[in-house]
Amino acid sequence: MEFTMKKLKRAACLLLATVFVCLSVGCKKDETTTAATTTAAPTTEATTTTEATTEATTEATTTTEATTEATTTTEATTESSADETYAEGYPVELTDIYGTKTVIKAKPQRIVSLSPACTELVYYLGQESALVGRTSACNYPLNVSAIESIGDIMQPDVEKIVSLNPDIVLTDSTMTPEATVNQLRELGLTVVILNEGTTFDGVYSKIESAGKIFNADTKAAEIIDSMKGNLEEVQEKISDARLHPSVYYVVGFGEGGDWTATGDTFINDIITMAGGDNIAKDGQSYSYNAEDLVKQDPNIIILPSWADGTFQTTAPYSELTAVKTGNVIVLESTDTLDRQGPRNVEAVEMLAKAFYPERFGEKAA
Repeated sequence: MEFTMKKLKRAACLLLATVFVCLSVGCKKDETTTAATTTAAPTTEATTTTEATTEATTEATTTTEATTEATTTTEATTESSADETYAEGYPVELTDIYGTKTVIKAKPQRIVSLSPACTELVYYLGQESALVGRTSACNYPLNVSAIESIGDIMQPDVEKIVSLNPDIVLTDSTMTPEATVNQLRELGLTVVILNEGTTFDGVYSKIESAGKIFNADTKAAEIIDSMKGNLEEVQEKISDARLHPSVYYVVGFGEGGDWTATGDTFINDIITMAGGDNIAKDGQSYSYNAEDLVKQDPNIIILPSWADGTFQTTAPYSELTAVKTGNVIVLESTDTLDRQGPRNVEAVEMLAKAFYPERFGEKAA
């Protein structure tokens, strides 16, 4: 019995020892598995980082390629611009009153003029052989009538202009509506606006610009020098005049409103250079009114022939002192006065003779 009990105790101890060993081995296995799992996490992170780096590298490479392509395009454009050739004396760049820049790359061989003043300038610069179109109002010089007309000055025939295939269309802001200018440009025509109409000096700038367009700078300079010389001769004869007659130039009158050469026009300068005192010098944009005209009551009225007779018999103009005393200068043609160009000096001389006839050896009217 005692022996049996000893055997049972020994067997129990062996059993407990076996269980302990099993438990110990299981725990170590779990720890090993956990450790292995924990170690795998950094590997996954490393893989993710590598993928991100690869993606960033790919994006950087793509960006670099795009930048390289853009740089290549810019270089090609620059090279193309640099390779563009121009005729001698060109290009000529001009910016008009609408802010549009026009580049003339070579001397125009076919010209259409939408302004009588521009047409005259083409002839003065010796470019008439290239003139292929002009308006019905273009009447100087006389042989301009042989050039094909493209219609009315305010409503030119756009289709006709296009059919003439001009290299350049010349005009100025007072003649051609902006809508017409835009239409011509939309059709691919080169339109140049020579607008210098606010001062007499502007005529010199206008001639210089036209000279550049036609590569006729020398001729333009000769015209300007001649104008200045003739102008100096006229002004020398009236330089010591103490009394300057007050003057009003009738551009329009009646129900359509009163229009005259205000202070912001080159015609105002012509009147002043001829020794007159323009009563509308403080006005703007050719606009005036009959009330101020009657109040100012000028010494001399300058009248275009189309208004002669009607103006003098229409109230309130009929009450003006100049009308009653006959101090009305009737101009058969106002072209030298109204058209900004080389003939403006002729207008200065014409008015100076009318204001101061004795200074020019002429009798008073």
